[in-house]
Amino acid sequence: MSNAKELIDAAVCARKNARAPFSNYLVGAAVRTKSGDIIRGCNVEVPILGLSKCAEQVALFAGIAAGHVEFTEIAVATRDGAKPCGACRQVIWDLCGDIVIHAIDDNGIVTTYRSKDLLPHAFELSSLPNKH
Repeated sequence: MSNAKELIDAAVCARKNARAPFSNYLVGAAVRTKSGDIIRGCNVEVPILGLSKCAEQVALFAGIAAGHVEFTEIAVATRDGAKPCGACRQVIWDLCGDIVIHAIDDNGIVTTYRSKDLLPHAFELSSLPNKH
């Protein structure tokens, strides 16, 4: 595993940009690309909550928009060290396969998982490229 502290620090920093006026649940994420770049994302809430985006998805989509296609690990910063939601677990699986996920809380406690452990029976289309 690469320098997890650098990735976790980036997620904590990204959390400062979160926009969550309805839930007041601020989330920051940072994803490491295969080339070693770190891409940040934060959650963004809008009045129609179904149109809001989670920090993990924002980070991954920003990475893809920047031309990256392979990711090695992701860090997620929340007040209570929550794991990614179900939708994010599926998106992480679809875009990254089995990668390392670090969750950090306000006390600096880091818990590390693998995406296959958080989503043991992931949905997959056989026509999609297999990144696992």
